[in-house]
Amino acid sequence: MGRLSARERNDIAMKIEIRRVFNENYQVYGVRKVWRQLQREGFDIARCTVARLMRMMGLQGIIRGKPVKTTVSDKSAPCPLDRVNRHFKAPAPNMLWLSDFTYVATWQGFVYVAFVIDAFARRFVG
Repeated sequence: MGRLSARERNDIAMKIEIRRVFNENYQVYGVRKVWRQLQREGFDIARCTVARLMRMMGLQGIIRGKPVKTTVSDKSAPCPLDRVNRHFKAPAPNMLWLSDFTYVATWQGFVYVAFVIDAFARRFVG
């Protein structure tokens, strides 16, 4: 086995530091934040080197992004009729029921919840 080059020796040392910073920050830091933290600690390392070493070690920070678009409405579809003219009050129980549905994100995916409300009592009917 031959001697290690200066770059290989430096890479080994920096991999240890990169993993330390990554783990100390709950494994959420990406290349930019790991690089900045190493600079604050006095290490002279290029950002592209941090990126290369993190890629080699399989380290990736948590990615923030746009929320997932869950509804894509069809503009050409007809809208349902407004049978109560936006007047959501009833003079007596069981004269007007309102319904809707929503979704809740879970670890397994989305769960859809449908419900019916009595407009007079403002209570769930079903």
